Amino acid sequence: MSASLLKQLQEKLVIGSRYVAKNGSELYKQTLENNKHYIDKEPTVEKCQELSKQLFYTRLASLPHRYEAFWKEIDALKKKAMARQDLKIEEVGVAALFGLECYAWFCVGEIFGRGGTLTGYYP
Repeated sequence: MSASLLKQLQEKLVIGSRYVAKNGSELYKQTLENNKHYIDKEPTVEKCQELSKQLFYTRLASLPHRYEAFWKEIDALKKKAMARQDLKIEEVGVAALFGLECYAWFCVGEIFGRGGTLTGYYP
């Protein structure tokens, strides 16, 4: 990254942080006002537990649909693999980049999970 681009980015970040510092509470209040229909009138521990259970069981109920969608994706992938001669180079490139990205996130997650850093310095 060149120095001029870095300077421009820094200036934009300073402008943005000043705006948030000046208008942050107003934005917070406006957001709450626009979404007040989602806010419970009496937030109690029991109500939070009930909402938590609703979320859990709603997610649980969506598993069969997700399971079916997963197998449809697998079937589509199998069909692509069977007709790999017809694949375009763009599709192969996207798949390779996706695989590389997943592998990289796994490695970075392992590094951070063990308390390391990307620079190799262990405190």
